[in-house]
Amino acid sequence: EVQLVESGGGMVQPGGSLRLSCAASGFTFSSYDMSWVRQAPGKGPEWVSAINTGGGSTYYADSVKDRFTISRDNGKNTVYLQMNSLKPEDTAVYYCNFIRARASYWGRGTQVTVSS
Repeated sequence: EVQLVESGGGMVQPGGSLRLSCAASGFTFSSYDMSWVRQAPGKGPEWVSAINTGGGSTYYADSVKDRFTISRDNGKNTVYLQMNSLKPEDTAVYYCNFIRARASYWGRGTQVTVSS
């Protein structure tokens, strides 16, 4: 069974940092591109970042570029999102995500709250 378990969220002050982790199991992790998607209260999901299978290509939404860094460790079946210089508008539930065939797989998410 596919499992994606996000962790590392919490409450931080503006300008602070968090590192999110997503532990994957139940599929061949190294064969899939991985993404982070977030959803703020009352808003639709927003794609944040993606990383290719080998980790050599990364992509970011303009809203997080130069502040967030996505990475992965295929040996640990884990994808990370390092978030620096956090802003209140980054407050959201953060999900890791991948697509296999016609299915989109999501974890349960981890809450990130940026507030003074």
